[in-house]
Amino acid sequence: MRSQASSLWFRAAVLGAMILPAVLLAQVSAPPGAAPAVPAGWLHRDLLFPEPGFPERTEAVPVSLGEVSAPVAATMAVPDDWIRHDLVSSPPLFGASRVFPPTGSSEISFETLRPVEGAIPVPSDWSHRHLIFSRPATAEQAARVQKDPRYWQQLYRRQLPMASPTEPMQAAPLGLKPWNPVHRPPSNTSIHRDWSQDLGSGSSAGAGNYPAKFSFLGTSANCAGTGQPDYVVYSTGLTGAVNQASLVAYDNLYSGCSSDGAVPTVYWAYNTLGAVQTSPEFSYDGSQVMFVQTAAGVASLVLLKWTPSSTDTVTMPEAPTVVPPITYPASCFTLPCMTTLPLTNNVGAPNDDTTSSVFYDYSGDIAWVGDSGGWLHEFTPVLNGVPSEVTTGGWPIQLNPTSPTALSSPIYDRITGNVFVGDLGGFFYSVSASTAVVTTSPQLDFGAGIVDGPIVDSTEGLVYVFVSNDGLTTNCNLGTSACAGVYQLPADYFAGDTGLEVEVGVATNPAPLFDGGFDNDYYNSTDATGNLYVCGGASSSAQPTLYQISINASALPAMGVPITRLVISGATPVCSPVTDVYNANATGGAEEYAFVSVEDDGITSLCGSAGCLFNFVTAQWQAGTTYAVGQEILVPNLHIEVVTTGGTSGATVPGWPGLTGHTTGDGSVQWLDQGSLSASTLASWSADRSYPLDARIVDSNGYVEIVSTSGLSGGSVPTWNTVPGGTTVDGTGAHPVTWTNAGVLPSQVLKAVGGTSGIIIDNTVSAGTLAGTSQVYFSTLGNQPTCTGGTGGCAVQASQSGLH
Repeated sequence: MRSQASSLWFRAAVLGAMILPAVLLAQVSAPPGAAPAVPAGWLHRDLLFPEPGFPERTEAVPVSLGEVSAPVAATMAVPDDWIRHDLVSSPPLFGASRVFPPTGSSEISFETLRPVEGAIPVPSDWSHRHLIFSRPATAEQAARVQKDPRYWQQLYRRQLPMASPTEPMQAAPLGLKPWNPVHRPPSNTSIHRDWSQDLGSGSSAGAGNYPAKFSFLGTSANCAGTGQPDYVVYSTGLTGAVNQASLVAYDNLYSGCSSDGAVPTVYWAYNTLGAVQTSPEFSYDGSQVMFVQTAAGVASLVLLKWTPSSTDTVTMPEAPTVVPPITYPASCFTLPCMTTLPLTNNVGAPNDDTTSSVFYDYSGDIAWVGDSGGWLHEFTPVLNGVPSEVTTGGWPIQLNPTSPTALSSPIYDRITGNVFVGDLGGFFYSVSASTAVVTTSPQLDFGAGIVDGPIVDSTEGLVYVFVSNDGLTTNCNLGTSACAGVYQLPADYFAGDTGLEVEVGVATNPAPLFDGGFDNDYYNSTDATGNLYVCGGASSSAQPTLYQISINASALPAMGVPITRLVISGATPVCSPVTDVYNANATGGAEEYAFVSVEDDGITSLCGSAGCLFNFVTAQWQAGTTYAVGQEILVPNLHIEVVTTGGTSGATVPGWPGLTGHTTGDGSVQWLDQGSLSASTLASWSADRSYPLDARIVDSNGYVEIVSTSGLSGGSVPTWNTVPGGTTVDGTGAHPVTWTNAGVLPSQVLKAVGGTSGIIIDNTVSAGTLAGTSQVYFSTLGNQPTCTGGTGGCAVQASQSGLH
């Protein structure tokens, strides 16, 4: 065991690297082995670094750093959030400009990490939206969740902006945006697609699956040509061949990476000799990718060591060298290199897997994945030794031997030590990772089954399960139809426990219900209070509808509140998962959006009744917050309020009247009610038309205009006032129309043939960083003629900054 000084250095290094915006870093130096002055307090008492396997302990177990060199000095803005109040106190902590990985089997068991400059790697893959951490309320909670690397990654991802390699970080406070009287300009009525790349005819990541994005340094956005460029991995869903990649990665991702717009570039593309029909996942350092692929009906867990290539393309992929697991750790000297571990039952018979993505536990070097026969597999070691499946102690486990069905994606919660997973038969399971004891719920889904992994709030010990049909025919559609719903169970639920359910419209059977997205309020709450957005059925039919579920101190309402229908009347296509994106560093003020797509029949004319991706404003009102002109929020009556006079909000929630065109005072802020949030297309301006009071249109600049004085419009398009709250007189007769600018459209759309995969969040950046570094990533589920390089399924990057 190393010295207490070493432990204190590690503690300071981790906190300095991960909570930079909340501290004033001092320039300090110390000889090797010297113990710097470290402030006392609950953080330093309870921030523990346990031994391998993370047993519950009450003393700190030091971890080797390898090297801690000169700390970074920078003055950072202080977020008015839970980090400020619960994690950082009094004197400055020490940041580390270079942190090397632990070494030796007696240390914490991360796999080998690449050195990182003043940061940690920031992956965004499917697992990071399924294992989440709301704000710890106690020192004990904080000490427990801090032992999970995904906690630090979430904290880092949500609280720190990215910075360009040549600029110091200039963080804007979360919830305390400096007032900026210059309103944000609109983009247009469509989501801005930065780039789209052809993945091959018939390619599709699959509904509910995700691409995977990796940033090597959480404080900078890196282009091609740097030692470690950011990159994003897409599965094509197609069987690899000499002219078709099964897995492809892109770098040079951002518009600022190329003066001539030549972005992105293929980082590598591989024919892995199978079809990848689940979501890929990264190793902690991003140097390896793991996924499940199928070949001739047989599924295998694949571990892949990649290497950049200047010649790989989607249609000219490399074939990685395939080695047996026993030689993978030490003998993959010629990259790319991969090994496969077949998914077989307890007597060695192979199974398929197109529904269960692999979940990897960084700290324990353990992976779990399900298969089509209902078997849950455990692998350890995975990356720190010879990859092996556990075949003793009850593993692998068939979770429902009497009526086995395919498993969805498992989630491991290290606080309880349990793996949570559902199956297509509608049952939900908790499996002890150490004893293989299985706890089974009653049947929760009587439709398409539990097709998506649960969302586990590890801090609060809550598990959210999404079902397409609850089998209860007395609740929805005036008592004649079953409901789609979201179940909440305690992480230590007992056999037979159904937990609590909130209904989200008429059952979507036979369509699946994918997972929803929590908003920023939920992540920042200490008691599971906030909003969950999910796409369920309408109140009287199974038409896809976006719902808001308001959760108060973990208590669920009986029913979610429908926000807007997403499809034309009578249509019932499949909805995608919902992803909520919070960006505290957007130009003009903090923004928050929910993203969701439908596979066909999008209600807006801009999608031509085809597959359509929507995003909607979901930002909530905050007390004592500085708001800029043009910022928009969603209030409880589901109307959009836009700032027309910037200032600081009051201490209590205003009484929102829910009246289009109505103004509300709030501290020194003035709000204008833009009307109800809707996916339907607003009408454009018309000449010589009589407009009633409070009628709404979208003007030629992309702003919503509300009639504040009724009258007759003129014969030609007026020159619109482009400032929210500004007015435009339209017409020259006795009764002209007066329009009031009500801000930009609160929803945007993008045509996506077949709908989209799940959406991965990229960076949330501040002004002045490398252009184009605030993104979302997804792929289309159908062939799209607008792809660059072909007309197959598209890998797409879209700008958050273009989502106004």
